[in-house]
Amino acid sequence: MNARTNIQIINGPDGEPAFVVIPYTDYVNQHSEDQDLIPHDVVSRTVDGATPLRAWREHLGLTQVEVAERLAITQSAYAQQENSQRLRKASRDKIAAALGITGAQLDL
Repeated sequence: MNARTNIQIINGPDGEPAFVVIPYTDYVNQHSEDQDLIPHDVVSRTVDGATPLRAWREHLGLTQVEVAERLAITQSAYAQQENSQRLRKASRDKIAAALGITGAQLDL
């Protein structure tokens, strides 16, 4: 068995494990895999009826005009996409990139 030797376990006053210390590079690598996480605020907004695009845009503090400018389209064209229940994958990925998130994060 290949046990990791670069992990330190710190016991609490009761003698039970209380903390685990890992090398910083391991920590960074582990959290870089969590890029597809969705903030609670975004989930709450979709539960309240917002589309995933609208929830992300509002969470990021952007207006429709700002997102449309990033996409080089009109605000009304973006508004139609934001309200759509079925976006093409290419459109979804382009909008996700403009928002600075992954396409997978729009799959709620």
